[in-house]
Amino acid sequence: MTMNWRDGNRIQLLENGEQFFPRVFGAIQRAQQSVLLETFILFEDNVGKALHRELLAAAKRGVKIELMVDGYGSPDLSDEFISSLTSAGVRFLYYDPRPLVMGMRTNVFRRLHRKIVVVDGVIAFVGGINFSAEHNTDFGPEAKQDYAVEVKGPIVDDIGAFVAEAFGSEANTRRWWGQRSHRPARNQKPGDAQALFVFRDNDEHRDDIEQHYMEMLSNAKQDVIIANAYFFPGYRLLREMKNAAQRGVRVRLIVQGEPDMPIVKVGAELLYNYLVGGGVEVYEYIRRPLHGKVAVQDQQWATVGSSNLDPLSLSLNLEANLIIHDRQFNQTLRDNLEQLLQNDCVRVREDKLPKRTWLQLTKSVIVFHFLRHFPAIAGWLPAHTPKVKQVPPPVQPELETQDRVDSEKQGVKS
Repeated sequence: MTMNWRDGNRIQLLENGEQFFPRVFGAIQRAQQSVLLETFILFEDNVGKALHRELLAAAKRGVKIELMVDGYGSPDLSDEFISSLTSAGVRFLYYDPRPLVMGMRTNVFRRLHRKIVVVDGVIAFVGGINFSAEHNTDFGPEAKQDYAVEVKGPIVDDIGAFVAEAFGSEANTRRWWGQRSHRPARNQKPGDAQALFVFRDNDEHRDDIEQHYMEMLSNAKQDVIIANAYFFPGYRLLREMKNAAQRGVRVRLIVQGEPDMPIVKVGAELLYNYLVGGGVEVYEYIRRPLHGKVAVQDQQWATVGSSNLDPLSLSLNLEANLIIHDRQFNQTLRDNLEQLLQNDCVRVREDKLPKRTWLQLTKSVIVFHFLRHFPAIAGWLPAHTPKVKQVPPPVQPELETQDRVDSEKQGVKS
């Protein structure tokens, strides 16, 4: 499937759960025909239960509901939670559900990491926000800072067709090795209200999102801001960041300063000397965990999506971003990131970094390559192709009882 740039879209930035959840739930409430929903995490907390209520109500009034969650990210949903949906006609699928081995999950790699909602084929949501209470700021110190977009217009056709294909075929379960690279679409006439849906799979679109980041950096003239929760890209993207900074572009990178996983900061810190020494401004967001995957360039280009710039997102996960050409949206997202930089970030200063010695450099190179390539290597073991499994609806109690009565009657007759 090849995507193209679409004109004439209406695009709205949504920050955190407070803005995202009401918009999604409202769209589901107004649904008349269909709801397609993919998410990495669906927890059975107050947010997950609210989504459950809206989907159940929509299904009961005849709306076709299809829901896919990741087997690793959403492993603890109760039978009652799922069966009440499937009983109402909801098509519920797990991506790569794997059994526990000695109490440990084996589906650590090749995750469905996309977060997409499409309602009636007329409105769509794309971003990094999962369906869990930790995306609301009232969750506490561990609340995540994150973003999504609401879109209407021609781009929704592309998003809807993509998700429908994922639900209706095995397009996203094919083998992930040995496939050729695919060059992503370019915008020949950049303007406003333009959008391109970009995804990463393990087939022909393995590096589309990464290529868009690199092209954005190579074309930047004045300013780039990248905010990315799990930042640990390969040399190519790091080199483009440094090259942009050295030709006079102001390149600012926002990473986690209070990470939800300590290894995240360890990995990012390995890159500080290279980036800061090359002129890139690095900032640590310290208010709470950063979960966003967004960027802006100059006055027009922006992206919001699910893809981190780390080995999992760039090498194994199924991801989706929206690339946007629109001055107003660019300014809205830029203003938001500028506020984060001003109020909630600490800049990483070159004079505070550890001095680079041959021993320190050697250690960094070894650790960098291990962390960078470990997911791909570990992904070979156990070797399996991710599968999509549909949860069948339960046998209805009244039907089960009637079947038993009929069976007993047959026994008496015989």
